[in-house]
Amino acid sequence: MTNDKNTPTNTISKIKALRKQEVSVKELTEGIFNGNKTQLAKAITLLESTHPSHYEKANAVIEKCLAKPNASIRIGITGVPGVGKSSFIETFGTYLTSLGKKVAVLAVDPTSSLSKGSILGDKTRMQELSKDPNAFIRPSPSGTSLGGVARKTRESIILCEAAGYDVILVETVGVGQSEIAVHSMVDFFLLLKLSGAGDELQGIKRGIMEMADAIAINKADGSNLEKAELAATEFSRALHLYPPKANGWIPKVLKCSATENTGIKEIWEVVENFVQQNKENGFFDKNRKTQNKNWFLQTVDEHIKQFFHQKESFKNAQLTLLKDIDDNKISPFYAAKLLLDQITKEL
Repeated sequence: MTNDKNTPTNTISKIKALRKQEVSVKELTEGIFNGNKTQLAKAITLLESTHPSHYEKANAVIEKCLAKPNASIRIGITGVPGVGKSSFIETFGTYLTSLGKKVAVLAVDPTSSLSKGSILGDKTRMQELSKDPNAFIRPSPSGTSLGGVARKTRESIILCEAAGYDVILVETVGVGQSEIAVHSMVDFFLLLKLSGAGDELQGIKRGIMEMADAIAINKADGSNLEKAELAATEFSRALHLYPPKANGWIPKVLKCSATENTGIKEIWEVVENFVQQNKENGFFDKNRKTQNKNWFLQTVDEHIKQFFHQKESFKNAQLTLLKDIDDNKISPFYAAKLLLDQITKEL
């Protein structure tokens, strides 16, 4: 074996050594403040880590980033799988960068409950936007989160804002509780819909429709244009069934085509009007403060769960009770009470 420092073996060793070097909080924050995408990506990876040693470091980065003023707009984008969220985000994001905006996309891919893996293919689906110097795309696995958003999406938003991104787009997996979760962390909530897919009937249901600040009928092109216009009319009628929003905003229904790049400008104009109105009536800041309080409460819940599941006595008692449940010796409900009673006595 030669000792030439340029041999493949030495090169690989150097790469491994560099990977093992942990970046300091100062280096991460300075890199983020300077708009360094690599340092931003490293910081988000640190946030998403479940390793106990990374917790304090991640918190230190967040604290420093929170202190930096920003004037960002957070937009949540949701819709059923197949509605064209990725295509829409690429077209919408490209339009925004053409206006001189810096755009960050936090895209969440569903995690398999069996293999625990995620495809994380959003950069592949957004090829043009991923090459844009004014855009940052971060795909993350949803993991065990029931909200269709990654476990650390809120914190990732803070880091992107500190990096100077004007618009933060949060794409959800579009299933389960994703709409509720993303609505609790954004300023503007956009619901993408399809025409001719039975979605018009969903317009009379509460929940998702009440949360939407705008509804965009996507793929409104070609032979589907007439159906899209009909769907827009139906959704507009449905919105009149709901009481007015607390902020006084009247949700808008629009048509767009990500492939033909139509209706994109109009959607951004609606977002701008929404932000202007809500800043003037004070609801914009009020909503952000409410979200921060909810963030605190949800973080407390998360930490309580982690605390209990890391206790050895909890794990042992849980295994015993699970066996009793499996043997039909005890009901799941009573077993839960016994477990909590035991843990409470230990506190």
